[in-house]
Amino acid sequence: MHMKIWNFGIIGAGMVADFHAKSIQHLPNARLTGICGAGSGRAASLAQQYNCREFSDYQSMLCSPDIDIVTIATPSGLHMEPAIEAARRGKHVLCEKPLDITLERIDAMMDAHAKAGTRLGGIFNYRFIDTVHLLKDAIDKDRFGILTFASVRVPWWRSNEYYQHKWRGTLQLDGGGAMMNQAIHMVDMLQYLMGPVKSLHAYTATLGHQIEAEDTATAILRFSNNALGSIYGSTASFPGQLRSITITGTKGTATLEDNSITVWQFSEETPEDEHIRSQFAGSSGGGGASDPSAIPFELHERNIAAFLSAVESGKPFELEGREARKAVEIILGMYTSARENKAFNF
Repeated sequence: MHMKIWNFGIIGAGMVADFHAKSIQHLPNARLTGICGAGSGRAASLAQQYNCREFSDYQSMLCSPDIDIVTIATPSGLHMEPAIEAARRGKHVLCEKPLDITLERIDAMMDAHAKAGTRLGGIFNYRFIDTVHLLKDAIDKDRFGILTFASVRVPWWRSNEYYQHKWRGTLQLDGGGAMMNQAIHMVDMLQYLMGPVKSLHAYTATLGHQIEAEDTATAILRFSNNALGSIYGSTASFPGQLRSITITGTKGTATLEDNSITVWQFSEETPEDEHIRSQFAGSSGGGGASDPSAIPFELHERNIAAFLSAVESGKPFELEGREARKAVEIILGMYTSARENKAFNF
């Protein structure tokens, strides 16, 4: 029995497209068939590098019978149009974070794929870190007792040169700044582990860069399970420190810094705990604190492989549109709270 090979097209030719191309190339049941960009010439060089076809635009790519699935790696505020067109053409879509920058645009994407019977999935590659799965498992087994507090910190640095790209830091195409572009990964991880946010109060500021959007933001939260929490995200924290998440409760505390476990303490120890502490104490390799290109592509590979598996089996994908939408909803809630200087309720 022959293994089906899925033909992929990549829409967008920026830095993230390279992660997608590498990942697709590493999967045994995937083939990179085409790529299209916005006319900068980068799509041509990527097509040459990965030995695939350069399409002049996404419309011609989506008309091609050679393409089964597209990944979208355009600026954040330009995700909806190709995603909807792909649904109309019967193509599955795996879209970079955020799915788009407003809930209305995301809902239009979801509706189009629901009507077409095609699949829409999101990329939150941090979901596929081994230590995150250990943390989720510990929560599911009630090892923390009553969950009391959870916090995420993203004290990152981006240079002024980073923001020279005309779409970065703009409200129209980036949809926001440090939260919507960088810290969104950790916001997704927070809600994935802790469940829905019930209410929050946020502040945002633009302190270290001359950009339209925020480069620093913070929020205090109450989760639906009554635990409290906090979010801090920045691109104005030189030289950039490790992102982290801490979860604590009446029976335990755990902290991840990048992909390492720095705290793993529970009132009821299991035989695996010491092994987990020693195995994951120094397994960082997260990258991204000061250089976005330093993030390893293997997590994208896992994310794409999981989507492909869901498409093949017809089973749910853990980051289907509805799930990938949640982090955007929380961040938009933060922006509303900061703008109106009052609590935002979900």
